[in-house]
Amino acid sequence: MKVVFNSFGGRYNDNPRAIYEALVARGTEMDAVWLARPDLRADFPAGVQTVETWGPDARAAVESADVIVSNDGISREWDKQPTTTYLQTWHGTPLKRLHRDAVWAPEGRLELVMQDIARWDHLLSPNAASTPHLRSAFGFTGPVHETGYPRNDVLSAPDRDRRRARVRAALGIADHVTAVLYAPTWRDDLVLADDGPAHTFPVDLGDLARGLGPDHVLLVRLHAMVSDRLEVQGTAPLLDVSRHPDISELYLAADVLVTDYSSTMFDFAVTGKPIVHFTYDLEHYRDDLRGFYFDLAEIAPGPLLTTSEQVLTAIAGLGGRPWMPTERYNRFRERFCSLEDGAATERVLQLFFPTDGHPGRPGDTPVPTNDEPRR
Repeated sequence: MKVVFNSFGGRYNDNPRAIYEALVARGTEMDAVWLARPDLRADFPAGVQTVETWGPDARAAVESADVIVSNDGISREWDKQPTTTYLQTWHGTPLKRLHRDAVWAPEGRLELVMQDIARWDHLLSPNAASTPHLRSAFGFTGPVHETGYPRNDVLSAPDRDRRRARVRAALGIADHVTAVLYAPTWRDDLVLADDGPAHTFPVDLGDLARGLGPDHVLLVRLHAMVSDRLEVQGTAPLLDVSRHPDISELYLAADVLVTDYSSTMFDFAVTGKPIVHFTYDLEHYRDDLRGFYFDLAEIAPGPLLTTSEQVLTAIAGLGGRPWMPTERYNRFRERFCSLEDGAATERVLQLFFPTDGHPGRPGDTPVPTNDEPRR
């Protein structure tokens, strides 16, 4: 069985990584190949077979695969074989409108995405609330499997405290230091513009980090769409963690999340730790750029703030005492995190890599799709 894995155009992370590592741990016999960016090859463990994204070997790999596991579109020229099963895991619970549903998109971008969607055989959904929006965004009529996201299993794993300690030690964060993870999403009109910056920050990050006060550190995680095109400048207590291989480890290492409209809020909520929203351009993003599937003011697990002073005040208000989730936060988790129970990867393996069935063909699986309501 040949399985090709792809994550964010050549990275070793996210849902494909969780699925791959579970298959390896189970001892599944497979010829596994990862699409890898040459400059990120060092992020792949020794012994992992890779081919360069997007060289001729990559096209040969996907065209000869029995199963393809990807968390994003493979929007290049290649011919999918009738015997290949393409599992699209996607990479986030959608707050912001996607693809066909977005308020704005540059000319030609949608058509390129739709070419790849036509190849998909199955799509994963993190929760029932997301399923109809994923269908609408992609125009996908095939099976959508509500499994939760495999990448989030580590957030509920029995060894999560050990993982947290290891990551913090690697980043040089002492036990008594409060780590604030700032993970904003990207802005389409900047990234996809013909000229100008790929991203702009509403504040000086160095000033924001220093404003947090003693015994704090600001971890800045840029979106993959901009992390290669923008340099995070500043000194301690500021750390640029945009190149850290897997954001799930940063969720464990952090004590509070600051974000805007990013799907990081849905993943981080699994940890039960506080979330603050820095929504300085809310009206523009919601009304002119993307639009939302959900009313952010209604569902947000944390406060919506528009200035850095408000963000600093909110973080300071958390104090050193243990934080207790609010009723609003708990409603958010019930709606969007009910399947993030640490068993999402196993559900995906039961579907697509059964020990006693055909890989990639979940015809008689007991795990339901959205067309088979959970009981």
